[in-house]
Amino acid sequence: GEPCSDTTVRSMQVYLFVLKPPAFSTSTALRHLLYSFRCPFSLFFGERLTPSPIPLARSMSSLAAGKHCAFQLLLNPLTGESEWIVVNEKDDDDVDETAFSASRSVLAATSYLDMLNDSRRNRAFRLAIEKTITGPCHVLDIGAGTGLLSMMAARAMMECTARGEAKVFACESYLPMGKLMRKILRANGMERTVKLFHKRSDELQVGVDFDCRASVLVSEILDSELLGEGLIPTLQHAHDMLLTDNAKTVPYRAITYGQLVESTFLWKLNDLHGNEVGASDGIYLSSVGLEKIINAKPQQYAMHLNSLCSEMRLLSEPFKIFEFDFWRRPDSHGETYIWIKPTDDGKVHAVVTWWVLQLDREGSLLYSTAPNWVVSSKTEGEGVSVSRDTNVLFKAVHNATSVSYFLRDDKSTVCNSFQTHDCHLFLSPERIGIYGEKDMRSAFLIAVKNALQRLRVSPLCVVADDSILLTILAASLSETSKVISSFHGFQGKGCAYVQAASVANGFSMDRIHILNKSISSLQSDDTPWKVDLFLAEPFYHGNEGMLPWQNLRFWKDRSLLDPILSKDAIVLPCKGILKVCAMYLPDLWKSRCCLEDIEGFDHSIANETLGACGNLPPSLKGCFLAYFIWQCGEIKELSDVFSIMDFNFSEPLHACYGKIRMEFSEPGICHGLVLWIDWLLDEENSIVISTGPG
Repeated sequence: GEPCSDTTVRSMQVYLFVLKPPAFSTSTALRHLLYSFRCPFSLFFGERLTPSPIPLARSMSSLAAGKHCAFQLLLNPLTGESEWIVVNEKDDDDVDETAFSASRSVLAATSYLDMLNDSRRNRAFRLAIEKTITGPCHVLDIGAGTGLLSMMAARAMMECTARGEAKVFACESYLPMGKLMRKILRANGMERTVKLFHKRSDELQVGVDFDCRASVLVSEILDSELLGEGLIPTLQHAHDMLLTDNAKTVPYRAITYGQLVESTFLWKLNDLHGNEVGASDGIYLSSVGLEKIINAKPQQYAMHLNSLCSEMRLLSEPFKIFEFDFWRRPDSHGETYIWIKPTDDGKVHAVVTWWVLQLDREGSLLYSTAPNWVVSSKTEGEGVSVSRDTNVLFKAVHNATSVSYFLRDDKSTVCNSFQTHDCHLFLSPERIGIYGEKDMRSAFLIAVKNALQRLRVSPLCVVADDSILLTILAASLSETSKVISSFHGFQGKGCAYVQAASVANGFSMDRIHILNKSISSLQSDDTPWKVDLFLAEPFYHGNEGMLPWQNLRFWKDRSLLDPILSKDAIVLPCKGILKVCAMYLPDLWKSRCCLEDIEGFDHSIANETLGACGNLPPSLKGCFLAYFIWQCGEIKELSDVFSIMDFNFSEPLHACYGKIRMEFSEPGICHGLVLWIDWLLDEENSIVISTGPG
């Protein structure tokens, strides 16, 4: 975060190399890459954009001869294939570099760093723990993470006991996180005070792992929805098997709140059918009969809403939904009905929800995830039309791990609509928004139509990724085309969708073949036919969190299938251009800053593992972070947009190189470079789909 002004250096050298362009899992109109750095003059110098395996959020652990090991599922973005690697309970110096890199990539993509940089949260937990622990006790920390709460509890206990002793037990089931916690405990002289178990809390046994039940529980196993990390079953087991009667807990309780809002932006992320009506292009991804086959994921979606404040209209006051007590055993199921009086006329496009932690028994220490507009208020598609004169019925249901919300304007309707639809394809809200975007649909429609007109009478079209749009376009725009689609990411669910879509779009399923596996499998088929049109958006379902160049997986597949491409085969997109822009990103910078002292405990040893970017010391390198730029808070462009390198997909995969000199066009503090790929859909470069900002 160095300032740039008219009196300082206003340019930088950027060197980028790609030896073998890696795969890229998704390209969305909002997906960008951010690279944060410590000064504007060392950025990317001599670095390579090379394929790196992507660890998936799935692991298994085992215990043998008193030593733990974990099996980390690793995805190769270049091939789309995955493999298990072993992470051992050893110091990192003794561990295979692949395993260490995989663990670091997983942890860097989590919210650990964001939470640890949240000084308001850290202070509230410290004060609550110090208020709760007033004498000798047995403390249990579930989901200990870096061990911050464990160390707070140990220090509080030592300060209020005559002999300065503490008894804290912590469990952290994810082995790489547990290994990092051990380092942090050692750095703070707490390795003998806090006993760490590499186990799930429901694997702990009183009388085996520790002598007696704990009288104090500290924990923060909370996600944006509150329940997604297993809060309810964890508390149930803890109260049944690990805690004393009337045990003290930090937090004391959690309360979820909601508010009705009107937001065209959020509506576009959910209502594909409504957006298609506005597109009027004759292509139906979600028409009558299809809306039960394709839909946005039917659960809450975590996002930062502060950047959307100016676009939203609030249609109700905040209202309480559920209250979860940590100090007693929670129920697995709950539901509530709330009659809400709208504060204005409008259409309810979304229900914004958040939670508030009451950290102490008295309720004097609170921590809230509410958006900014709630802080200043009185309390902490088509959409559903509402009027300030008519109440709206809101229903909320929770099970052990999730919450569902339903909204209707009369009780009979709401009860009938609570049945779960048998949806076959669930897409992310961003993908729903992109498929409903008129300009993007038009660009692909024109490009595919032009390509088909240049080919033979009965062209063979291959869709290399999970694009339902390109599959339908290739089948609809030619009455004689034959289409082979990968749909590997849909795991067998794509065929039912295409069957329904064929009726809505007027083409025969006889011309469609769904592989349900990687398109590269075609190279092993001993067939005489040739591919005339090779298509990709690119979009790989389920892999939305990857870096832009990892979406180049289809280029590798195109290269593998080179022997079966016809002489005049068309590849669409025909070219990709890697773009870059320097940006001012203060909110993201703060959340990704290097850790130092947190409430009196040194966390600097965690910076490399957790992917810290801001204020990096010279010994550490910044990492690439996949973000939607509109989710990054305040932003400002400090330079023009520059092209770094081109990828020519009409040629087989090959090494690429780019070098540019960037000039700053605006004074300010440059926190990072935003990178993305623009896709050129025709040889004339007249049809472009950009995934960049704006």
